[in-house]
Amino acid sequence: MDAIKLLIADHNRVKGLFARYDEAQESSRTDDAALLASQIFEELEVHTTIEEEVFYPAAHGTSEELGKVVDEGIQEHHVVKVLMDEIGGLKPGSVNWVAKMAVIKESVEHHVEEEEGEMFPAVRSATNATWRDDLGDQLETKKAELGAPTLAEKASMTKEALQELAKEQKIPGRSSMDHEELAATVRPE
Repeated sequence: MDAIKLLIADHNRVKGLFARYDEAQESSRTDDAALLASQIFEELEVHTTIEEEVFYPAAHGTSEELGKVVDEGIQEHHVVKVLMDEIGGLKPGSVNWVAKMAVIKESVEHHVEEEEGEMFPAVRSATNATWRDDLGDQLETKKAELGAPTLAEKASMTKEALQELAKEQKIPGRSSMDHEELAATVRPE
C-alpha cells in the first residue's frame, strides 16, 4: 500500500482514539480515559518511529524544502514525546494530566494538518507510485518489527466487519474508505 495512505490511516486511527478519549473525559470516566490515553501513546510511539526511521529519511532527500518540513516534523515529535514522558508520572484525571493530554492532542492535530496539507502532497508530487508502494512495504515491515498490527493482519476481514470496527472506533472519513484503507486504519480488538 502507498506509504502516504498508510500514514494517513495511522492519523485517522489516532483521531478516532482522541474522539473516544474526549467522550470518556467529558463523562468523567477516568479509567476509560486513561486506557484510551495509553492506546494513543502506543499508536504515537509506533507512528513516530516508522516516520523517523523510514518515511522521513526517504522524504528528506526529495527536495530541500521537504527536508525543512521533515526537520520540523521531527521536532514536533520530540515535543509530544516529552509530554508523554511527563504524563507518565501523573495521576490519570488530575488537573495536570488532563491539561497535558489536551496539549498532546493539540500538538498532534497541528502536526497531522501540516503533514497532510504540506508534506504529503509535496512527497506525492516528487515521487511515483512504485516508490510510495515500496516505502509502504518498508513502513509495514517496521510496524511488524515493533509488534504493531499491520494491514496484512486485517486484510482478510470483510469490508462490512471493517466498517463496523471503524464505526465503533470513531474513525473519521470511514464511509468513503475502500477495503484496503479500512483495513489499514482500524485497530484490531
